This record gives sequence, C-alpha cells and structure tokens, in this order.
Amino acid sequence: MKYVAGVDIGNATTEVALAKIEDDEIEFLASGIGPTTGIKGTLQNINGVFKSLKSALDKVGLDYSDLKEIRINEAAPVIGDVAMETISQTVITDSTVIGHNPATPGGTGVGVGVSVLVDELKKITEPEDVIVIVPAAVGFEKAAEMMNAARDNVNITGAILQEDDGTLLNNRLNKKIPIIDEVRMIEKVPLGLQCAIEVAPIGSVIHTLSNPYGIATVFNLSAQETQRVVPIARSLIGDRSGVVIKTASGDIKAHTVPAGSITITGDKKEVIVNVDEGADKIMEAVSSVTDIQNIRGEKGTNVGNMLDKVRRVMANLTDKKKRDIMIQDILAVDTFNPQKVIGGVADEFAMENAVGIAAMVKADRLQMEQIAGNLTEKLGVPVYVGGVEADMAIKGALTTPGTSVPLAIVDMGAGSTDASIINREGKVKLIHLAGAGDMVSLLIQTELGLESFDIAEDVKRYTLAKVESLFHIRHEDGTVQFFNKPLDPNIFAKTVLVKENGDLFPLEGQDSLERVRKVRQEAKRKVFVRNAVRALSMVSPTGNPKDIQFVVLVGGSALDFEIPNFVTDALSELDIVAGRGNIRGCEGPRNAVATGLALACLTPLGLDF
Repeated sequence: MKYVAGVDIGNATTEVALAKIEDDEIEFLASGIGPTTGIKGTLQNINGVFKSLKSALDKVGLDYSDLKEIRINEAAPVIGDVAMETISQTVITDSTVIGHNPATPGGTGVGVGVSVLVDELKKITEPEDVIVIVPAAVGFEKAAEMMNAARDNVNITGAILQEDDGTLLNNRLNKKIPIIDEVRMIEKVPLGLQCAIEVAPIGSVIHTLSNPYGIATVFNLSAQETQRVVPIARSLIGDRSGVVIKTASGDIKAHTVPAGSITITGDKKEVIVNVDEGADKIMEAVSSVTDIQNIRGEKGTNVGNMLDKVRRVMANLTDKKKRDIMIQDILAVDTFNPQKVIGGVADEFAMENAVGIAAMVKADRLQMEQIAGNLTEKLGVPVYVGGVEADMAIKGALTTPGTSVPLAIVDMGAGSTDASIINREGKVKLIHLAGAGDMVSLLIQTELGLESFDIAEDVKRYTLAKVESLFHIRHEDGTVQFFNKPLDPNIFAKTVLVKENGDLFPLEGQDSLERVRKVRQEAKRKVFVRNAVRALSMVSPTGNPKDIQFVVLVGGSALDFEIPNFVTDALSELDIVAGRGNIRGCEGPRNAVATGLALACLTPLGLDF
C-alpha cells in the first residue's frame, strides 16, 4: 500500500489529487487546490505546489513524508500578464482638436466662441461670442456672478469648468448655455482660440461634434484637417456631451507605430502575415502551418516587441538564452483598444481596432525535470514528470460517470485550451493551444477600459444587475430583486456585479449593463469557441471536428456560468455531443489532469497507461 499524488500546475491554479494504491487498485482520498505561484513551468511554481499538496494532505491527516510518489504535469506556459497584450497600428493623433465627455454636463445645445478666462470677461469691450473657462479656484457662485454681469457686453455661448459644477453653475445663470465640466487639466485649455461645445438632452447623444463633418462645419476645416479630427469624433460617439478646441495649426503632430507582421515557421514551410489584416487572417496562417517550430514578430513593431518580451521574460525565469525560447502557438482575436488622444485635457480616449494575441511558449521537459528535482529534494519524496496535460486530462475525464472510449476532451484552463482524443485501442492524440480564461479577462479589461485585471476577472465570473432604486435591482436576465433594507446610496443607478452572498460591486464608469454584458459574452465566444473548434479539428483523425461524436469539457473555465453553454451550442452545430465533465463523480470539471497523473502512478514510468 502506498500514498501517491498527482499535481497539475496550471496558469492560475495548482490542483492535487491524493490517492491510495493497494493491490493495483486505486482509491482517491482527497483533492487540493491553490493559486499557482509564478509563471507556469518555472521554479517559482514550487511554493504553490507545497500549499496545494498540504491542503489535500490535511483533509485526511497525512503529511508530506507519507507520500511514496508524486507526479507533476509537463507544463507549457502561456504568459498571461506578458503575452496577452493588445496589438494594433497605434496612430497617435495629436489632433487640432480636444474632446471631452463629462458625466454631468449642464444645459443643452451647441455653443461656438473664443476661449476666455471668466475673470477676463470684464476686459472685453467689443461684442463677441465667447466660451468661458472657469478654474476651480473661482468657484461656480462667483463665476455665475461674473458671467451674469458680463452678458450685456459679450455673448456667452458656453463654459468649460474644472470642477464637477456644470449643473450648479447653469442653475444660477440668467441665460442657459451648454456647460462642460470635470476638465481636470484646465490649465492646458488654450485661450483666445475657437471652441465648440455640445450638450445633448438627458437620454440623448451629441450629433455635431461626434461627426467629422460637423466639426469641419463649426471650424471651417479643410479636407485634410477634417481627416485628422476623425479620432476625436469617434471618441465622442454615443456621448452626451463634448468640447472641441481648435488649436493653432502645426501645434500638434501625429506619429505611427506599425503593428508589424508575424512569421510562422514550420517543418516544411514558413508563412508571413500582417497583423493589420486582422485575427481571421492570422489564424488562417497559423492553421496552414503544420508542426509549428517557432513564431516571431517583425522587429521594431508592436507585435515584434510583444513576442520579444515573452522570450525575454521566459529566458530570465529559466536561465536560458532568449534565442532558445520558442513560441509554439498563438491565438489572435479582434478587439478594440482605447488609445489616449494626445493633446487632450481630460484623459480623452478613442477606441481603435486592434488584435489581441496570446502566445504559448514551447514546453520544456528539462525545465519541468528541474522543478521535479527541486521538489524531490525539499519533500524527500520522489517527484516525476508524469505526462503531458492533455494526455493526463483524458485519463482523468474517463472517471466521469457515463463515459467510455472513444472520447474527446477539451480542457479549458486559464492560459491554454488543450484537447485530446482516445480511440478504442487506447491510443491518444493531443494538442495544446494558446488562449483561455486569462485572455478573456484581458479582452474585457481592454474593451471596457477597466483599471485592473482583477476587476476584469470579476466581470468574467459574475452576472450583472442595474440598481434601479435603493430597494430593488434588475438582473441582466430581466428579473427584479427587492430588498427589505435600503442599499448603499453610492451604488444607486449604477451597473453592479452580483457576487457571492448577493454582494453588489459597482462598475464605475460603466453606465450600460447591456454593453458590459455584450463585451463579456463576445470575449468568451471569441476565445473559447474558436479554440474548442480549432483544437478538436487538430485531434480529429480526419481533421474534421464533425467526425468526433462525444466531447467532455473539463478545466477551471468549464465552471464558468456561460462558457460551457457557448461551446456546447457551437459544437452542437457540428453534430457533436458535448457537456461538462464530473471528474471521479464528485469534482465537477476540475481536477482532470491531477486525477490522470494520480492514475498514472498505477503504471511504472516508461510504460503506457
């Protein structure tokens, strides 16, 4: 009799399956799970292995010394916080205009005039149209006094405020005007130049300043100048208000950082594809190369810099030379990337088309052997590299009640999507692909402009609701929930995440529940549906996923409340029966690889399972 453990080091979590083997029979005792420490496939993983092992051992009163054998997976890292960056041709347009959309503007309509400081109004002697600039030091009450006093000499058509006082100022003016507030860097607003302000009624959006030809009409721009204001117009589409200031010609310039090209090298051919052609073309190029040996990006470009950084980080973590780090797969996804408008006074952004790329570094068994050796030394227990993840996952998936060979699995984790298929003779074919849960979170963070990756993770994991009063919310499926006690006033009228135990977390700056939901669902479909079909096509005996009948979905992302449904729907169109696994009849879709590694302990190393 001996105690053994299978340890699956993933991109986000490290999972353990603890078992007892006696007379060639295996009995599973407990499972453990904890966060992966460091980047998957590096020596930093060791601390995470210790903690996950201990959580499983503690459940049955065992210690590390009670173990006779541990098997770890052969890990292929996907560097989530490095590889999954947004790649686009970055056209930074320091345009001849500045755009802004505060949350609470005042008044309505379009105003055009020359920019003038509020305390300079009394110096104007000849009638002219002006836009008044109000710094925070002046205050809305004093500003209203000066503006009301000056209205006989000048025609005030609008105002720009530093503070969030647009409505307060407008309520005190004798003549109602459109007002833009919350311009934090008001000192950057140029004086004596032509301005245009537009504020739409509540529930509506602006039309003049979100249209390049509208801006051209206001400022009498040439065709060339109109072309340069397109990013500003785009940044204001769908906004309730905006301000545009025409600066002196030549003040602002533009420069371009090219997206670059990707070179995919295989055994027999090499393909070059330009990132600007979009995700579909990139993935067509990847699919056209069998047995990919390496993927490189063009030097001096966005994609070149990104893939070079992947190699640099992995080289530093593994003590290898950068040129020896090979990238075996990428996943490209079309997305949008907010680009900061240089010359803006309130951190304005324009949404630009982009391509998100996840890169997988080729698995290095030698590196995993080093991890195994280090663990052996620290634990005093033999630790072996027990097998490739997709191979172990299918062995674990076969413990799902109601399954038998032939069978295919899709293992949906945080960094990679793996697939394998086993035939009646027990022969296994497998594949590892870049892109999974972490990339979904990255796309959500990028498209919604969220402050942190952790918030994007929560958007991916939880459903949404709109706080419609202090006593009720409307969930994203339309159902209404009432509360006996009033909700926090700070979340009133906000879009919130519904977390465990009903806790409500507000998404600041995300007014539209529908948009957040759409971004979340599209990100999941773009990554997991594409990768599931791609993976199954590669493991299918004929190269056609339709020739696979039954698929079990496993991995941490299979626990998501939407992803399995999206993948199941997509596979049903290919006449494939798919559903979530239930490893060992009790673990759900988790622990498949760890369970497969523990099962592998039944067979001495070097023999087929």
